[in-house]
Amino acid sequence: MKLHVLEVIMNIAAFIMYCVVVTFTPGPTNIVILSAVQQHGARKTMNYVWGATLAFGLLLAASALLGRLLAGFIPQVLGLMQITGSLYMLYLAYQIYKSGRKDTDSPQTAGFLPGMLMQFVNPKVLLFALTVIPAYVMPYYPSPAAAFLFAMLITVIGFLAFTAWMIFGSVFASFLQRHRRVLNGLMALFLVYSAILASGIL
Repeated sequence: MKLHVLEVIMNIAAFIMYCVVVTFTPGPTNIVILSAVQQHGARKTMNYVWGATLAFGLLLAASALLGRLLAGFIPQVLGLMQITGSLYMLYLAYQIYKSGRKDTDSPQTAGFLPGMLMQFVNPKVLLFALTVIPAYVMPYYPSPAAAFLFAMLITVIGFLAFTAWMIFGSVFASFLQRHRRVLNGLMALFLVYSAILASGIL
């Protein structure tokens, strides 16, 4: 009995670590949050964070509700997702690069709707959100209630990751502003790289 409990604890710990690594490491959403903090400050960037969190939670809820049906459906639309997501990331890369060269705002990258849209067109986020529940939760916790609890837990982890990037941008705002052109250029290049990866070309 003790061995079973220990195994469950270790499985949950490994699952949480996996979710933390996926959500906290640099990605298109986190990079846009960092850029938006420079342009608009933490208060306005929270709109983007809420939009990204809501979309993330909706995708996880769909995964918990439809389970393996979505895991089988995703490969059929992956090509379209990759193209759409890559084009949107390239557009955001241009917006970030342009904002680093001019003192003009770029509200397209900081609102609630752009935050949601980024999640729905990012193939990495879609594949993670729609397959993590069927692949890592349902085999061990088959009840729908357990799936929704895990979906809520992952959503909270995602929100904490987005907020952490926003806080990082706020704390180091003066440094980021001093090196705005260089950092925005690097962030734009990172988004271009993410777009290339998402496109499936490599």
